[in-house]
Amino acid sequence: MQEIILEARHISKEFHDPVTVQVLSDITFTVNKGEFVSVIGKSGCGKSTLLYILSTMDTDYQGELLIDQELMTGKGDAELARIRNEKIGFVFQFHYLLNEFTVLKNVMLPGLKLGKYSQQEVEHRAIERLKMLGIGQLAQKMASRISGGEKQRVAIARALINDPHIIMGDEPTGNLDMKNSDMVFDIFKELAEVHNQTLLIVTHDQSFAESSGRIIEMEDGRILRHKS
Repeated sequence: MQEIILEARHISKEFHDPVTVQVLSDITFTVNKGEFVSVIGKSGCGKSTLLYILSTMDTDYQGELLIDQELMTGKGDAELARIRNEKIGFVFQFHYLLNEFTVLKNVMLPGLKLGKYSQQEVEHRAIERLKMLGIGQLAQKMASRISGGEKQRVAIARALINDPHIIMGDEPTGNLDMKNSDMVFDIFKELAEVHNQTLLIVTHDQSFAESSGRIIEMEDGRILRHKS
């Protein structure tokens, strides 16, 4: 039996500004462990809004969200922040690395925040993740001194530090050239296929989506179709 990592049940959302606009309508789907799912659709179709809800950052919606078979809907901010840090890894279009820290320290930060492991153990885990992504040699470099493609790989290592149940990405290749986009895609594919990591990635990049395991295509706040 497939292990369900994320489940959206009838999620809808409205913006009131000043007129009421329906942004998401009755979104229902599940993501299984080890699946690599892309969410695509034109600009303004609601895919980033959906990702904010699925990542528990936005709690103002109708419907239910379950992560790791636990209901997120109705939980308080502190509890959601803890769950986010422990169960979700994030990779954004902009890597959000802290330039004043080394690569290693950047990767360690969510692990130190979680407080589940000693500092030594977090450091060990961070080095392992950097090696896994082929950038172990950058550990002691300042984050400001590495290339754009390297920064995005560091961001992926950081997303992996707490062994999240799911990695969520918002246009993670949106800022990269073709070569680096392909490299990031290959990393994601390997994470899913070799390490059984679950991935849910919002992307504009059609060829990226076509090569992932399953596509959820959105239009006007609804799911238009699933393609696997």
